[in-house]
Amino acid sequence: MYTPIVATLGYILSPDGTKALLVHRNKRKNDQHLGKYNGLGGKMVPDEDIYSCLCREIYEEAGIRCEQTLLRGTINWTGFGPNGEDWFGFIYLVKKFSGDPKTSNEEGDLVWVDLEEIMNLPMWEGDRFFLPLVFDGDPRVFHGYMPYDNARPLSWSYSRI
Repeated sequence: MYTPIVATLGYILSPDGTKALLVHRNKRKNDQHLGKYNGLGGKMVPDEDIYSCLCREIYEEAGIRCEQTLLRGTINWTGFGPNGEDWFGFIYLVKKFSGDPKTSNEEGDLVWVDLEEIMNLPMWEGDRFFLPLVFDGDPRVFHGYMPYDNARPLSWSYSRI
């Protein structure tokens, strides 16, 4: 039976649109993401919709409120979790926010990264496949499938509509 963990992943743009706010996962020694850079987000809870999940997670992790967001895509990550759990993620671009972002949270430091530099950072290998689709400006939403095994992507396929 397929029962994925449903989650959000948000990439917050700077007001001038040239940078993204990322978390550098450098605070928890047993973190499967340790040392990697990632967008902000997390697991959906039973009493919320996916957009509410995004807004809650962004507020919890960065202390800011989403004002304008754009769903960029969805990804089915089978076998991604530390025990082979399946994840289904909704990938958002946060184009406008209110408040002043925190500089860190319990997972790591929050840093503004130039969009041209993101692909040079340590990250999940699979992120390199879908991140260009998040920032490319194509108005179509992508829907991807990325099976994982032993913390490595086996393949990547997607469609756009």
